[in-house]
Parts: sequence; structure tokens; C-alpha cells
Amino acid sequence: MAIVLSLLAGLFTLLGGLFALRIERRMALVLGFSAGAVVGVALFDLLPEALALAGGAAGPELVLGLMGAGYAAYHLLRRGAARHPGTGALGAVTMSIHSFLDGLSIGVSFKVSAAVGAVVAIAVIAHDLCDGINVVTVVKRSGGDPRSARRWLLIDAAAPVLGAASAAGLRLQDETLGLALAVFGGFFLYIGASDLLPASVREGSGTAAAVMAILGMAVLWAAVRLASL
Repeated sequence: MAIVLSLLAGLFTLLGGLFALRIERRMALVLGFSAGAVVGVALFDLLPEALALAGGAAGPELVLGLMGAGYAAYHLLRRGAARHPGTGALGAVTMSIHSFLDGLSIGVSFKVSAAVGAVVAIAVIAHDLCDGINVVTVVKRSGGDPRSARRWLLIDAAAPVLGAASAAGLRLQDETLGLALAVFGGFFLYIGASDLLPASVREGSGTAAAVMAILGMAVLWAAVRLASL
């Protein structure tokens, strides 16, 4: 069941990316929505999961500190990679690793119980449509062509399936996974707030970009809330 649901997550990632590729003329709006969605993933998905998994043992201060460290580290990586044409690959790799962890969380959750696994899978599937949009817009924002965007989209779509499959033989302590999610949350905060959102303002109306960013955050918040009911 975990593999089947991870395949569905990959399908939703593909659908989101293909949607982004077809509306290039509206890229400013897509960038704005993606910015809000990426920030939403960090604040409403990764951070709560990190606190739930590691907050009790490591403490919320360490979890939040690692999130800030992730933001700072990604900023340094992004600045260093800005001199090279492959900058977009950095964001795409980060998103693909996040998708891998999504699949891993599905597989691990099903080891707890079918009910817990189903709730986690619904949350992953709900935001994977945005993940597909995000990986395409990050690559195109950095000068990547449609072929490169499609290649990274396929990698991102396959990542949750690989994550779910690897869960069968992998033993991870909750605290370790929670701390890793905190670092990735910092990465996503940077991608959304310091990369995609300013880009959306440059591409078009600042007001429209802000509205779309708020919409992106709202969609992710609603998806996570509905999945937890």
C-alpha cells in the first residue's frame, strides 16, 4: 500500500510540473503561488513534523535553530552557485530530497499502522501537486530550458517512490529524522521567501504576486489540516 500511495504522490508531482510548463505566460503568478506553497511546506508541514519527532528529546530551541541554520546554509550555497548556470539544480535537488523523505515517511508510517500511514500519505499527496510546480519554476527561474525542467520533474516524481521502497530496510530514529526535516525546512524558507517571491515581483505585478503567495500558503495549510482530521 505504501508503494501504491507513493506512486500516486509522484503522479501528482508530474501533473503539477506539466501544469507549470504550459502556462509560461503567467509565470509571475506561478512564481508567486510557488513561493507561498514552498513557505507553506516549511511552516505547516516540515516544521510541525520536526517538532513532533525531535522536539521532545532535542528541544524546540534546537529544532528552530537548525531550521535557521538550514536557511543560512542554503543562502551561502545559493550565493556560491549563482556564478554558474546550473544554479537551478540546487533547488531541484533539495526538493527531490524532500520528496524522497515524503516517500520515506509514508513507508515508515505504515509500519506503525495503516491508519497513520494513510493520514501521512494524504498529506504528502495533497502538497505534491505544488511540489511539481515548484521544481519546474525553480529550474526555469535559474535559466533552465523546458527539457531540463522536465528531467528534474521526473526525478522529483520518482523520489517519493524510492523513499517508500527504501523504508522497508531502513531504521531511523524519530529524533534524527526530525532534525533533518528542520534543516530542510530552512532550505524551503529560503527558496520561497528569498528566491521565488522576489522573482515573481520582478516578473509582474507585486500585488498579484503577493495575492498568489498568500493563496499558495493557504492551499498548503488547508491540505495539511484536512489530512490531519
